[in-house]
Amino acid sequence: MTASLALILAAAAMIGCGVYLVLERSLTRVMVGLLMLGNGVNVLFLVSGGAAGRAPIVGENGTEEMSDPLPQALVLTAIVISLATTAFVVAMAYRSWQLTGHDDVQDDVEDRAIRRLAATDAASDSFDLASGGGEEDLEMPEEEGQTA
Repeated sequence: MTASLALILAAAAMIGCGVYLVLERSLTRVMVGLLMLGNGVNVLFLVSGGAAGRAPIVGENGTEEMSDPLPQALVLTAIVISLATTAFVVAMAYRSWQLTGHDDVQDDVEDRAIRRLAATDAASDSFDLASGGGEEDLEMPEEEGQTA
């Protein structure tokens, strides 16, 4: 029981550190965060599999002595996925370093415009049209003395 509690706490610490690192702007920190997050989830998968047992080969051992093969298969799949994700982030970080000399993720120009509109609490024209809030601006104003 204490071994699984220690593994759960270690997994929680790895997941917490991984989430913190994923929120950084540097792609190398994001990559380390993804690795820590993946390893923490893999430890949780193995803890959820229960106690270690014999190899799950039908006919050699009784079913009560076998370990659960599903968490092991999930962890193997997660390892392959995390390897591919790591390779992709390393490629992005290297390309960013080639182009800009650092691997920090830059702000998008459109994000700056949205942030500026939010700071002034103004809505864009396209938002007004999409939400139906700007329909009164599209109607022609009636002049006095005209009848419809």
